[in-house]
Amino acid sequence: MKVLFIYCNKFGYNPTIKTLDNASNNVNHNVFENVQVAFIQAEKEDEENEKDVEKKLVKNLKWICGKNKATKIVLHSFAHLSDSKADPDFTIDFLNKVEARMINAGYTTNQTPFGYFLDLQVDAPGFSLARVFKSI
Repeated sequence: MKVLFIYCNKFGYNPTIKTLDNASNNVNHNVFENVQVAFIQAEKEDEENEKDVEKKLVKNLKWICGKNKATKIVLHSFAHLSDSKADPDFTIDFLNKVEARMINAGYTTNQTPFGYFLDLQVDAPGFSLARVFKSI
């Protein structure tokens, strides 16, 4: 798994092109302020180590949120950080599990629409831990 964490003063998205036939048709745009965004690439090998990878991602999310004093999180499936790609069904199920764990830990957590290209609005400040890349 590869993850690019970007803390955003403002993060917004607008669905543009549906890329998966089975993706929901009920999608809307959204905007968040003072939010920790995680651009997540689930890789093929993650399918064999799901529990371990899930645990490590949640730990890293909590760590970066603590460093950036963030209580809001957006999980964004971003299949551009590695050549290895997990199955889309695995990826959405994985993201749903991570979202549930973060909500249970007290974070306000959302996901961008899965199976769409999105227009993104990213307003990220320039401080040390505003952008962090992790290979999990």
